[in-house]
Amino acid sequence: MAAASRELAPIWSPRLLRTTFACSFVFALSTLVYGWLATSPETTALALRLAGKSAAEASAALPELLTNLRAVIAIGVLGNVLGMFALRGTTWSYWAALLVNLTQAGALSGLVPGQVHQAALQRYGLPGLLPIVVTGGGAVLLTCALIARLVSVRDVRAGA
Repeated sequence: MAAASRELAPIWSPRLLRTTFACSFVFALSTLVYGWLATSPETTALALRLAGKSAAEASAALPELLTNLRAVIAIGVLGNVLGMFALRGTTWSYWAALLVNLTQAGALSGLVPGQVHQAALQRYGLPGLLPIVVTGGGAVLLTCALIARLVSVRDVRAGA
């Protein structure tokens, strides 16, 4: 929580601070787990074959795709670490958390190719998709909560 001598930015409520921190922590772990599953060479090669690549094409494209997927995973983890700064109660931490969660919600809709999700499902079953569902689905819900708070704070200010 913010230091006793500092006030929270008006956009934060104590409950939203704690929720954003907890979600960001869980999302960071979940993103790491999914990254470990989805960016294994075997899963990524399967994703390439599911995308219609021949074995030779998949082998040639594998290093670049692995690098790109790992970069996306690293950015996701770093973004969630930024989201943990919500406990500071600053305005910038609100906007960072909102931006990160909007982006993560996009992971379900195409930021990560669908063949990667399909490959994780084929290799690990439903547990292979659980991390991305937790992160992406949770990000949608947290984004809605963050936006709802923004709207309610603006409504209060407009009425004052």
